Amino acid sequence: MEPRVARVVTQLRRGTLEYCVLAVLRHEQRYAFDLVQDLGRTGLVTSEGTIYPLLSRLRRDGLVESTWEESPSGPPRRYYQLTADGRAALTAFVQEWTTFRSSVDAVLPDLEDRG
Repeated sequence: MEPRVARVVTQLRRGTLEYCVLAVLRHEQRYAFDLVQDLGRTGLVTSEGTIYPLLSRLRRDGLVESTWEESPSGPPRRYYQLTADGRAALTAFVQEWTTFRSSVDAVLPDLEDRG
């Protein structure tokens, strides 16, 4: 990948990752390692080192809350779930993202046609 494009892709990931985390949490609480695996399959996250600071920030911002639960195979685990503010933030992002994506999609085919 061309270096300039790689930088843009990195910035897009950084700008949208927190909302992707909120989206994964929209139906059920999740353990952080499960989030890493799910988001890793899509290519959005490559390590736990990316998720844990993000989850801490989302918790401080009141968008997620966490609870400790016993694990059958080791120490207790922290599970994360959306708060009402997290749901509202996700809903607002989806509306903005849809508009933004449509705008970009409307322009990109024109660039391809000019070849």
